[in-house]
Amino acid sequence: MKRRIELLAPGGDIDSIRAAIMAGADAIYCGLDRFNARNRATNISFEDLNGVIHLAHGHDCKVFLTLNIILVGSEIPALVKLLNQLVNTGIDGVIIQDLGLFYLLSTYFKRLEIHASTQLNTHNEGQIKFLSRLGASRVNLARELNIDQIRSLTLAAHKKNMLTEVFVHGSYCLCFSGICYLSSVQGGNSGNRGRCSQPCRDRYVTTPQGKDFPLNLKDNSAYFDLRELADAGVASLKIEGRIKKFDYVFTVVDCWKKQLNRFYTHKRLSTDTRELYKVFNRDFSNGYLKGDINKQMFIDNPRDHSIKQFVGIDENSKDQKRVQDKIEYYQDKEDIITRVKQKIKKLRLAKIPLTISISGKVDTPLTISIKTPDTSFLLFSKTNLVTIKNRATSLTHNFLLARLSAVNDTAYYIERLDVENLGPDLFISFKELRAIKKKCLSCLTGLKEIYDPIEVPRLKKAPPLKRKPALGILISSPKDIHLCTGTCAKLFFQLPNCFKNEISGLISLFLDNPHLTPWFPSVLMGETYGAATKFLEQVKPGRIVTDNTAIAYEAFKRGIPWIAGPYLNMVNSFGLLCLKERFNCYGSFISNEISKDQIKRIVRPENFNLYYRIYHPILLLSSRQCLFHQVIGCEKDRMDEDCIQDCQKSSVITNLKKEPLFIEKTKGNYPCIYHHHHFLNTDIVGDIPDIFSRFFIDLRDIKTQTTMEMDKSEEMNKSGIIRLFENFLQGNFDFQKQLQQKIHPTSNIQYKKGI
Repeated sequence: MKRRIELLAPGGDIDSIRAAIMAGADAIYCGLDRFNARNRATNISFEDLNGVIHLAHGHDCKVFLTLNIILVGSEIPALVKLLNQLVNTGIDGVIIQDLGLFYLLSTYFKRLEIHASTQLNTHNEGQIKFLSRLGASRVNLARELNIDQIRSLTLAAHKKNMLTEVFVHGSYCLCFSGICYLSSVQGGNSGNRGRCSQPCRDRYVTTPQGKDFPLNLKDNSAYFDLRELADAGVASLKIEGRIKKFDYVFTVVDCWKKQLNRFYTHKRLSTDTRELYKVFNRDFSNGYLKGDINKQMFIDNPRDHSIKQFVGIDENSKDQKRVQDKIEYYQDKEDIITRVKQKIKKLRLAKIPLTISISGKVDTPLTISIKTPDTSFLLFSKTNLVTIKNRATSLTHNFLLARLSAVNDTAYYIERLDVENLGPDLFISFKELRAIKKKCLSCLTGLKEIYDPIEVPRLKKAPPLKRKPALGILISSPKDIHLCTGTCAKLFFQLPNCFKNEISGLISLFLDNPHLTPWFPSVLMGETYGAATKFLEQVKPGRIVTDNTAIAYEAFKRGIPWIAGPYLNMVNSFGLLCLKERFNCYGSFISNEISKDQIKRIVRPENFNLYYRIYHPILLLSSRQCLFHQVIGCEKDRMDEDCIQDCQKSSVITNLKKEPLFIEKTKGNYPCIYHHHHFLNTDIVGDIPDIFSRFFIDLRDIKTQTTMEMDKSEEMNKSGIIRLFENFLQGNFDFQKQLQQKIHPTSNIQYKKGI
């Protein structure tokens, strides 16, 4: 095989990075102590980063920096400062999620190569096109895809000069990435901020199926599927594990590197996984990759499974032979740690000392000699030195040391600055000194060009809206189409995740009810994406809402006004500007994850509408896996197309705080988990006036503990609730108290805490 596939390893700390390099990784992804989606990892400082880059590049290993979180407005100045530093490092790429960061990079920091994070949940061809327009050169595909889908999307990416990478080993997420709010809602630790506390791994009250960890999946491993991934054209194989220790990283990378080398050399693969089982694992599955989404993908224990693989018993067993096996197992683990420690000691990350000698006299160029332990080079000024009487700007030792201090921000540091051969009272222009400094940095970092800091312009705030916000109503059943009769509210209809079999009926529904606005879901896999584009072509809606960027792209290409849905996670002004300028977006929902103060920092672009959901069931996660296997059981062992299209079922699990989580599966949709209370936030109407064009209420029939109680004299619940919300939005705040009395219990914890 001529084409070499990149082996991409995690680097949660310096030791893990060194372990990955020693094990033969082709690239490493790591995060700084801010702006990355593994805040639970140790991470590295910016001061360490240049040393990491220098060390990795010296071993033919690339370094990608993770900046893959959503960013609130208060963080943008610090982010811009960081980007100004990053462009002058040798970083090989940045991995990102936030659309505002896409905008900043593609507009102001074009040297930095953009990789789209798995947090963007890329699972169809239209999303590839969307990301290509934003300047992405690589995309990490959704973990739920099977090999045929990976092959198809890789081909689509190649047509856009993009590469694909796939997670091949490590933790599975139960949910679709980027649209999981379980940790955020329950504990204030947003997965979109890298703070996921993994409540899906928690213990719950024992289910009717006898499971204590009903949401816990085995680990992913495609160790035996290398040939299929290579044939699919995948460019990079990504190992999960930035909160794993160095011995884990070394062992897994080493196993995969050997597997790749066997494949390149002998065209065959090893079937021996003993080494992989010696480090942390929850047992392994390749169910998603094989398209076999079965109940064997679950394991009722989130802890390390490796001891059971080698001893085959519960750790409390008293059997002598098995106790001896355990002793040998733990000794083997200690041996691995000791062996890897010895290996990584050989790699030093210390900064490299420089000796800089500066010489020159009147009417000659300034000469700078730079020596490192490995090499040396000379630099000369383009203009000659002149005398100067103002000693404050003469070329003294301290003056030159300050002007060259940027060298200390690289993998090098100035150990000695020698000016003995520099004449007294000499001067050269600041412009010439900057040019010399840039040449020096270019030689040390290997960059062709050193960039001056960019100041991102402040965004112009749109004038306040003069009209009161209107009401929007979300439904998902044709029986609710009558609800807006006699009101000024606008009706929006939620399309299912999988509607390829229902496309004709849905097209007829919207053609017969042109006042309905279609709302596209977050996940549109396979043939459903094609059905969605067919829907747009035939219905030609006057406006749409979409939580899927593929439909955003299709609407943009067709000239259909479109609104970015709440699950696109819009939380900052540059993200809104990105949607408006790059995709002619009509307006956007603001994420319900952020607080009042965080919303207030958002600058609404001119001629752009903002929306917010003030009442809705709180989605915690949605999954491609069946969530009933471990809870109430199912007659089927695995998910298939009929399950998605036809299954309609609900259940409840309860955490150890005695809080229920509502599991809901409706026809045409993936299984979802909802919070036990609906979200109700009427405060925002008075707190943040004049920026929202419309507030939304979600009246889909999703059961939680929240109920709507109306008087006997009033019409049925939904119509009565609509009237209360309409009156409230018209400025009659007496109705706010009524809403809070009639809809209960509810929560607006995210509006108070934010992310």
